[in-house]
Amino acid sequence: MPILNSEKLIIALKKLSDFIAEPDQDFKNLISSAANGNAWFTAEEVKKALKALQHMLGPEDLETWFKSIRVSHAPKNVGLILAGNIPLVGFHDVISVLATGNIALIKLSSSDDKLLPALLAKLVEIEPLLTEKIIYTERLKDFDAVIATGSNNTSRYFEFYFGKVPNIIRKNRNSVAVITGNESKAELALLGHDIFDYFGLGCRNVSKLYLPEGYDIKNFFEPIEHFKDIINHFKYNNNYDYNKSIYLVNLKPHFDNGFILLTEEKSLASPLAVLYFEYYKDIAAVQELLKAEQENIQCVVSTAPLQLDSPVLGFGQSQSPRLWDYADNVNTVDFLNAL
Repeated sequence: MPILNSEKLIIALKKLSDFIAEPDQDFKNLISSAANGNAWFTAEEVKKALKALQHMLGPEDLETWFKSIRVSHAPKNVGLILAGNIPLVGFHDVISVLATGNIALIKLSSSDDKLLPALLAKLVEIEPLLTEKIIYTERLKDFDAVIATGSNNTSRYFEFYFGKVPNIIRKNRNSVAVITGNESKAELALLGHDIFDYFGLGCRNVSKLYLPEGYDIKNFFEPIEHFKDIINHFKYNNNYDYNKSIYLVNLKPHFDNGFILLTEEKSLASPLAVLYFEYYKDIAAVQELLKAEQENIQCVVSTAPLQLDSPVLGFGQSQSPRLWDYADNVNTVDFLNAL
């Protein structure tokens, strides 16, 4: 009987990457119609997510990643409660389960219940030995471990229901950018992707800026002007209008460039269409602030020489994670290897 080994799975994932680069007409139609089921999943944003996955599944990265993986136990049933805030966000968890020789019991998000199954169906078509390794369910049962992604509120329920088995339970996290004032316009333009890709809905989207004291906001606004068309999306526009009206009614000081609002706040998690900012005196001070918040931070975008446990990325890189860039800085493969 044929056995699914790492070599076969690497080949299958490489072929899937090729398919993402040149999808068939059925998948193209699915991309075009995704917004019918979820208005945030415009064709442009879905294509961004697919391009990020293609980058993630680069041949050299696959070879490197699989070197960290060992399959030393009988297959375990791993329940996956997937998020749906951005297109295909649960893909990495699924392939991590498959790569470690386990069975993925998938509870899809209603916000992303078509794209991911279609992509995984293509993977199974490429490698039929995966057929019994991917199981969809409306209610998790008979699981040996769980990886659940949700909010701070749902995490309490996850901990109650799944606390007796090995688990990774993810809560809300946000990403931040540290501006030094020495950035070029090109670098700040790249920062626009960290902020606006997927309409700012991802945990890797920058929701807060740390600015040096005396920083002129126009130096930030000018390079991101080419993202202005985001305001034409009706749901984003509704959020922008709502938050702007709240700030105006409450006389809340803020900056406004017509498609994003900036206001000074200590919190990391800003509303949609809003960026929070905070001034700092020196890099050492902001580094201490970030260390204190590291359990709430997904990643940091900056050119500053920061020494943090959270990943520090260059501008424009937050939405292109590598295979080993694990959510919440928790190594999913190590967790699965240890089952």
